[in-house]
Formats: sequence, structure tokens, C-alpha cells
Amino acid sequence: MRARNTFVGAAFALLAGGMAHSALAQDIKIGEINSYSLLPAFTEPYRKGWQLAVEEVNAAGGINGKKLVVISKDDGGKPADAQTAANELVSSEGVAMLAGTFLSNIGLAVSDFANQKKVFFLAAEPLTDAITWSKGNKYTFRLRPSNYMQAAMLVEAASKLPAKRWATIAPNYEYGQSAVAVFKKLMSEKRPDIQWVDEQWPPQGKIDAGPVVQAVAAANPEAILNVTFGADLVKLVREGNTRGLFKGREVVSFLTGEPEYLDPLKDETPEGWIVTGYPWYSIKTPEHDAFLKAYQAKYNDYPRLGSIVGYQTIKSAAAILAKAGSTDPEKLIAAAEGLSVPSPFGEITFRKIDHQSTLGAFVGKTALKDGKGVMVDSSYKKGADYLPGDAEVEKLRPKD
Repeated sequence: MRARNTFVGAAFALLAGGMAHSALAQDIKIGEINSYSLLPAFTEPYRKGWQLAVEEVNAAGGINGKKLVVISKDDGGKPADAQTAANELVSSEGVAMLAGTFLSNIGLAVSDFANQKKVFFLAAEPLTDAITWSKGNKYTFRLRPSNYMQAAMLVEAASKLPAKRWATIAPNYEYGQSAVAVFKKLMSEKRPDIQWVDEQWPPQGKIDAGPVVQAVAAANPEAILNVTFGADLVKLVREGNTRGLFKGREVVSFLTGEPEYLDPLKDETPEGWIVTGYPWYSIKTPEHDAFLKAYQAKYNDYPRLGSIVGYQTIKSAAAILAKAGSTDPEKLIAAAEGLSVPSPFGEITFRKIDHQSTLGAFVGKTALKDGKGVMVDSSYKKGADYLPGDAEVEKLRPKD
């Protein structure tokens, strides 16, 4: 009798284990990678954004009835670590797709991995144009508006400035190099009278602001393009304010209007810079109102641009998985190409020709309000209006 009970118990344990395994197999897993320990100002709000999206997706029935699970890893700001994380997520965790990354060089490293291993990759934040153009591949899609798109938005305003002598300050890695190159190209096309009188290339995260400011001042530009962000931006602004670099000069700046970079400047915020950013406090649309209400209810905090990126990355991934009805990479690609999805900024589409989404950005000017930096005179620029046409993209992007 005892032997029989042991047999029944073992059989039940096996059955229960099988059921648990079967339930587990019903989950659809996304492998997410980002530079959490290196860039918390952006990535912590980003994490909150995607966690909110996961909750909403699962509360609405998941992916065709299956629960969505995100397995997240920190790449520490190192491309090799990002590729190791990607490999673990695919081989050990069995994820259906990869998503995330922040720095452009890391985005390119994961994109290369995805191409080699034939894994779908939705790049969230990396802005280099190479990710969808010169080094683009069939397995990689990108959410954020690229350097080209943001440069085109900024050039629209910058080209109307009377300034002819321009200097640039940008971090010396893929993102900064790409941003400067495309801004100079588009600006010079609109304003052939422009002179580029100086370029400064501080190392990312390690700017020595004094010599940079001194060198730019010595070149005596009438306007400055800034591409630094985070702690580097704070140091540059402080030193520039102290030495009067920005006085009487126009400044055009990528990303500076994003709360994660604007907030730390506090009362040192320079006024009148033309910037891309996210003025969450002045966006009055039903889509953004719904997002803002949900985010504030969950976190009792205001969103940063990272919050939008994290949220929309997972919402887009879920829509791709739902449409594909499969985790097969080829079916995911077919589902994603040309797919339109809602976002807090309105409907966006992942273009078939280059896998770039049409998510846009806000352009406005910096100002001081109650001792804090804000964006004023801002307007939303639809991404689709700032992308080149198919013929030009075909020249830029290798054939799959």
C-alpha cells in the first residue's frame, strides 16, 4: 500500500510539474537590455515605463491570451557585456525577442548579434543613423527618432538664425559623431554660407569642461551645436555660464529639453537654447493625458522621456507579437514592417523600408521658471515629416 502511495505521489508530482512547465511555456518572454547602472537618470524612468506597459498588456489579456514577461539585464555601458546578456537571454531564457539599449555603440553591438543569430531586436533608445541605415539589418527595428530626424527638426529652426560661424561640442563616440555629421550636412545644405569654425570632442561621461569652453570661446563662433547630455551637460553649462560662453551666442542642443537632463541644471539652466525634449507638463492630448494619469497613479511621480521610451517599447513589442501570432523571427519581421500602433504622442508606424518608427519629438526653447529649467514655445514634430524618402534610404541601407 505504501509503495502504491509513493507511486501515486510521484506520478502526481510529475503531473503537477508538467502542468507548471506547461503554464510556464504559455508565457511570452521579451529579453530587455539597458545601461541601468551607468545612466540611471534615464534608465530608471525607462524601467518604470516598461513595467507599466507590461501591467497594462497583461491586464488586457496578454498576448493572444498568453502572459507577457520581461526579463531584464544591465549591460553596464559595455558593448561586450550587452552581447553576453543578449546571448544568455536567447540561449538560456528562450526569449521571443530582444529589446532596449541606450548608447548607440551598444545598440549596434546588439543589432549585430541579432543579425548573426537571427533574433528579432527592437532598439529602444540608441539614436545613431547607422542602426537603421548603413548597418541596418532585417532583424533590427528602432523606436526613437534618429539623429537624422532630430537634426532635421533642429535645423528647421537653426537655419533661420542669422549666425554664420558655428562650433560643435559632442561626446566622442558613435552617437556624438553621428549627430554632428548629420546636423552639419543638413545645416550646410540649407545654409551654404555657414562656416564651421571649431569642433570639440570630449570623452563621453568624462568631459573636462574648462578647456572645452576655452577652446570654443577662442574660435569666436556666433552659434554652438551641443550634443552633450547627463553629467557632461551639467559641467559644460556651469563652466560656460561662469566664463560667459553662451552670452550673445545662439545654442542649438540635442536632447537638452528632456526632463532627465534639464532638471539637474536647476537655476543654472541657460535660457533660449533651441532643443529637442519632452515638456510633459504642457502636452494636452487624450493619448498623453491617459498615459500621464496612469504613470502618476502608479509611481506618484512625473514621467521623463525615458518613461515614454520604455512604455512605448513594450507596447510596440506586444503589438508586433500579437499581430504575428507567433514567436518565429521571420513572422515577427513581417508583422512589424508597416505596423501602426498607438502611442502617448499619437499613432506611429514602423516603416517597412528601413524599420524606423515615425515617433516624433518636441522642439522648443529652454527657459527658467521658479528656479527650474522648462521647455517653452514647444511643438510636436511628427517623425514621418523628417525622414528621407525611399529612394534616398535605398542608397543608405544595405540590401538584406
